[in-house]
Amino acid sequence: MSDNVNPAFMTKYSLLLLTATVVDAGEVPNTQLLPTTKAIHEKIAAKAAVSANEMKAYAETLPAAGGASMDLIPIPAGSYKMGSSESATNRKPDEGPQVEVTVAPFWMAKVETTWNVYRPFMENGKSRNKDGTLNRDANMTTSEGPVVKDGETLIDTITQPTPPYVPMHFSMGDGYSKDYPAVGVTYHAANKFCEWLSAQTGHFYRLPTEAEWEYACRAGTTTAYSFGDDVSQLGEYAWFVDNSEFQYQKVGTKKPNPWGLHDMHGNAAELTLDQYLQEAYATFPKTPTPWHPPVTRHPTVYRGGHWDADADFLRSAARGKTSTQLKVLDPQLPKSIWYYTNASWLGFRVVRPLVVPSVEEMHKAWNQGPGPSEWFFTRESWIRKPWSHRESGPDRGHRDPF
Repeated sequence: MSDNVNPAFMTKYSLLLLTATVVDAGEVPNTQLLPTTKAIHEKIAAKAAVSANEMKAYAETLPAAGGASMDLIPIPAGSYKMGSSESATNRKPDEGPQVEVTVAPFWMAKVETTWNVYRPFMENGKSRNKDGTLNRDANMTTSEGPVVKDGETLIDTITQPTPPYVPMHFSMGDGYSKDYPAVGVTYHAANKFCEWLSAQTGHFYRLPTEAEWEYACRAGTTTAYSFGDDVSQLGEYAWFVDNSEFQYQKVGTKKPNPWGLHDMHGNAAELTLDQYLQEAYATFPKTPTPWHPPVTRHPTVYRGGHWDADADFLRSAARGKTSTQLKVLDPQLPKSIWYYTNASWLGFRVVRPLVVPSVEEMHKAWNQGPGPSEWFFTRESWIRKPWSHRESGPDRGHRDPF
């Protein structure tokens, strides 16, 4: 890419970083979008509450996705020891100290979010500004309010992606097939998908917290994997570097864990709601379902390993973290807030907590991280050599240069 950067252009976006406010974990972020959250919350709260004893598996139909559906599995409340012991094989320092965590009941998607439900959100057919608001003034650099106007619906006013610059299936599998996980999805995009999903179904969906994710992955086990410690069995439960043929595979084709969840180990790594902290467990709040709300866009936590990772990164306790390096191949300036062009292995699955939270807590789950800081770039990022997560080590589970 050219070294000839317009100084005025650079100054404009450098100032964005200097003026961006970091969202405190206790503050309500992006308050300009609160009217949409309030409208969705009202719709969800109007439904009859369900008790923990009444939780059952169900299929959620998405009208905005042509009637496609998602299967949800009930996850009971409980406590477990999160992380790995100091004597665990292949343990990383950020997997401890182990801590006893209590988790409230929730439903979790049986498989990773697939293209047939994610693509209608990604390719939503509306003219949108860079931040995902509706573009009514023909200027994509502005942000417009979420007020529903003539010919628009509540779902339309949810911020949604601009079209991707390149095919996000990365020429893997059968393109945007309904059988494959949606990948290359940013933390922001996944959160907004959850809001979009909630608005049309009347159920509150979000990303799982890191504590919820590991709890569901372990499914009552204390071993390295949900099936035990014998790594020779991993191929029966997971797609990883030894059997994936260097691309993602159809979801739900490997054995599930004891609670009926597929692909918790491998295939696509899965985003969680938490900020990545090296010693996260030592600083967890003493509350049920603890989490660390992000105060910056990066790094956030992903879990489960993926189709291009070695076996030890598929362990139940293994952690990964996002970074801006996952956007290096995005040619846009500023880079999109919606796509990880260097993460053909990163997806997500959704959860639905049993208890519907307050408007403020719901809003936080869908709007974490200060927006302007994501749009900042440096002069060096213009001229940095494009990097692929397959090029560098030292390990095969975290090829991104964190």
